Amino acid sequence: MSDRVSFQEYMQQISEKVTASLEDSLPHHWQVPSSLKESMTYSLMAGGKRLRPLLVIAACEALGGNGEAALDAACAVEMVHTYSLIHDDLPAMDNDDYRRGKLTNHKVYGEATAILAGDALLTHAFYTIARISAKHGIDAAPILAIVQDLAEMAGPRGMVGGQAADMEGEQGVTDLEHLQYIHQHKTGDLIIFSLLAGGRIAGGSEPELEALRTFGSRLGLAFQIQDDILDLVGDEAKLGKKTQSDIKQEKVTYPYFIGLEASQQQVESLTREAKAAVLNAGFQDPERLLEIADYLMHRDH
Repeated sequence: MSDRVSFQEYMQQISEKVTASLEDSLPHHWQVPSSLKESMTYSLMAGGKRLRPLLVIAACEALGGNGEAALDAACAVEMVHTYSLIHDDLPAMDNDDYRRGKLTNHKVYGEATAILAGDALLTHAFYTIARISAKHGIDAAPILAIVQDLAEMAGPRGMVGGQAADMEGEQGVTDLEHLQYIHQHKTGDLIIFSLLAGGRIAGGSEPELEALRTFGSRLGLAFQIQDDILDLVGDEAKLGKKTQSDIKQEKVTYPYFIGLEASQQQVESLTREAKAAVLNAGFQDPERLLEIADYLMHRDH
């Protein structure tokens, strides 16, 4: 009889580990202004699916690696994701009052502190990754590759570039190709990074890492199209934010271009392609990655 926990239990266990590690992520001997630390912690502890940390650890375990050694990379990507949300919510960006059912960071701590909290989370992510080699006895080369991946995928070619393209889109220059660029970089690149980080910590081969990259690119686009769908038809109570915000902000989305039904079909098609990449790669234990793909396709928040 298998002692393997259910997928829901697996997600919960990883979420709890990541949350506990994030709470203790700043060295105790550091002198950090209390307002900055509180602002960072407020958004880090605001809930969420912990999807990116989940992907780091699941990818590592899929290749036979030690999930515990991947925990710091999992925390690092959650820091980067959280920083991006704090900055996205600012009045100069999306001007949102609520995130995950709670007041956004700048509504609680003010704009200046929110900006600095985002800055601090971004830089602390790199500190966290840099410690992995000595802490877990992993060769420095894959850790350096993870640092380079994060700098690329969170920076101007990646997430920040996607955010800039999104702002351009709000000014009326979006077509479907431009929207795909936004989705692939604003959302997809951190998902790809998460998978590659887990794969590198596990010592994955180039073909294995390429399969993880393909899985992540398909999954990332499917994830964002599903977000577009949920903005139209989702439950506000489950989402923790107002629906139809894209319409109110006159932002174009996949349903705007190809319709709701075709968007749903696109999510299903991309999910199939993602799963095929994993199944064809010969991973030691791909089951959790396949479960994540199915979970994201059917999610309602």
